[in-house]
Amino acid sequence: VAQGLLRYRSSLQHRQFTMGRMHSKGKGISRSSKPYRRSAPSWLKVSSGEVVDQITKMAKKGLTPSQIGVTLRDSHGISQVKSVTGSKILRILKAQGLNPTVPEDLYCLIKKAVAVRKHLERNRKDCDSKFRLILIESRVHRLGRYYKKAGKLAPNWKYESATASAIVQ
Repeated sequence: VAQGLLRYRSSLQHRQFTMGRMHSKGKGISRSSKPYRRSAPSWLKVSSGEVVDQITKMAKKGLTPSQIGVTLRDSHGISQVKSVTGSKILRILKAQGLNPTVPEDLYCLIKKAVAVRKHLERNRKDCDSKFRLILIESRVHRLGRYYKKAGKLAPNWKYESATASAIVQ
């Protein structure tokens, strides 16, 4: 009986802290798990300086931090940059002065809003897309408010649909 109660309590705690989606029903809890060991694998023969050089080269080509991470994982066998270098990709880019002006998740939302707006110019009667654009832009505003409060965006930064396509290039 005690084990059943414990299991029930842990499932309740998990449900309390799972945050739902903003504009849909899902409460998705599936995610990939990080490796247990936080040290670099013994078979990896790459120094931290070489990894930092690769990161800066990719950033100069115009890749986003997540694209850099995927490339390092798939092509170079570096599963976690932090285990090799001691700091995360975005912090390395910030130290090199190559960090993006707009955070990546906000950038992707703006890019999506620009694509939907472009679609609406061609298909004016698409009411579902009009509604989805409103939802996307409300997420952009909310995320912008958060990043301004966190100090990652300038206090006078404002999302405007007319100038959004200039941000996404």
